[in-house]
Amino acid sequence: MMNMQNIEYKNMLSERVVQVLKTIFDPEIPVNIYELGLIYDILIDDDSVAHVRMTLTSPNCPVAEDLPIEVHEKVKLAEGITDVKVTLTFEPPWDRNMISDAGLLELGFL
Repeated sequence: MMNMQNIEYKNMLSERVVQVLKTIFDPEIPVNIYELGLIYDILIDDDSVAHVRMTLTSPNCPVAEDLPIEVHEKVKLAEGITDVKVTLTFEPPWDRNMISDAGLLELGFL
């Protein structure tokens, strides 16, 4: 059974990862990839490895190769994170409804 301290530590690391992800932008849209809804899941395992499941706005997105690499490199620098595993998926496919309210506001849709 996990103790509360371990859960709190993982939550803190997860929040750090989110803060890093908010500094990464899709070059075609002026909103960070977290608010854009491109991050489907963040899991911190017992070894402090960040597992990030993400997508792109489209499978033929011009940054298809670059964005996951940027996510890996930047998240790995987050304090307390020992390694990063980025999984790229297109299930479910990304659509505009995945953009957060903050992202919609930045785009002028709210």
